Amino acid sequence: MLPSLPLSGIRIIEFSHMVMGPTSGLILGDLGADVIKVEPMGAGDNTRRLAGSGAGFFITFNRNKRSVGVDIKSKDGLAFIHRLIATADVVTENFRPGALDALGLGAEALTKSHPGLIYCSLKGFLTGPYEHRTALDEVVQMMGGLAYMTGPPGRPLRAGTSVNDIMGGMFAVIGILAALQERHRTGRGQVIKSGLFENNMLLVAQHMTQFAVTGKAAAPMPERISAWAVYDVFETKDNEQVFLGVVSDSQWATFCEEYKLEALKADPRLQSNRDRVAERGWMIPELRRLLLEFTRAEIIATAERLGLPYAPISRPEDLFEDPHLNHPGAMVEVTLADGRKAPVPALPLEWGGERFGLRLDIPKAGEHGVAIAREIGYSEPEIEAMIGAGILQPG
Repeated sequence: MLPSLPLSGIRIIEFSHMVMGPTSGLILGDLGADVIKVEPMGAGDNTRRLAGSGAGFFITFNRNKRSVGVDIKSKDGLAFIHRLIATADVVTENFRPGALDALGLGAEALTKSHPGLIYCSLKGFLTGPYEHRTALDEVVQMMGGLAYMTGPPGRPLRAGTSVNDIMGGMFAVIGILAALQERHRTGRGQVIKSGLFENNMLLVAQHMTQFAVTGKAAAPMPERISAWAVYDVFETKDNEQVFLGVVSDSQWATFCEEYKLEALKADPRLQSNRDRVAERGWMIPELRRLLLEFTRAEIIATAERLGLPYAPISRPEDLFEDPHLNHPGAMVEVTLADGRKAPVPALPLEWGGERFGLRLDIPKAGEHGVAIAREIGYSEPEIEAMIGAGILQPG
């Protein structure tokens, strides 16, 4: 662990579930903030129990947090939350619009009571006609053009991970950090909103502006006209696949020399990248036939030696054996619900040459409630009374 962390001393109260809200808390927690996750009494956040493609959500996005289980619908439980928020710098939430407002925990009420508080909502949509809709990552990918661009024509396909949820959490963090900086100058807090749909639109903006610039609609990625002539996935002799790029004229010359493609190197139709893009229809099949004569390992070794962009086509489970990911600090080891240990990727940041690591393991539901109650001034008899009344989870 780093000897000091940049957000040490900042307290975040997190009302969140699924991916978008927890991502923002993950980043803030890794950077050193005291992130307190408020969960329902008993089994806690429903995300803990997701199956299928959601089975990894809670483990991935909830390290470096403390958990408190409170009945926030009870008078005393709500009083506990208000006392906790009085000690906080930031509140984050990603529940349906209006859910926390009904409990007096919305942005308007809390920033009125706590003018220095930064209140960040992570929602499906920012202000506009859609703002009251419920959204998920797949919803905004479909309506925002990303699924259209990812799949082949007529077959919209969502991206293979929660890209909007994760990036929406990142933009929330950017807003929170900016608000903390502003508070240093003004002493005032801020209300921030991060939108899933708008995040998706930033991802798709390059295709929108392509149309604005050229007047031609962007083709889905499987049918696109690539900006580079050789920028594709190739089959190999050993029935594997490898991505290979040849993206400059000097790389093309080197590639042709290595593979003894004198005729292609001298072909007047292939003298610039723009020329080669125009001739992909016949050129790429020739390269496919050529590379089928080599194994994936041979192609990778050659590309590494020549400095060409390349990548083996890996599955997520393969990455546990990736040597770069196994470099010290690249992964952090957390404890699964059944007690087993598992490595998960660290934040993709270095700070003074070091990576941000694990301070707190994945919390059990309500694990830190009693300690947090003591921190905010509850006496032992008061804590026992709340536990006995089913208002505070003992952990």
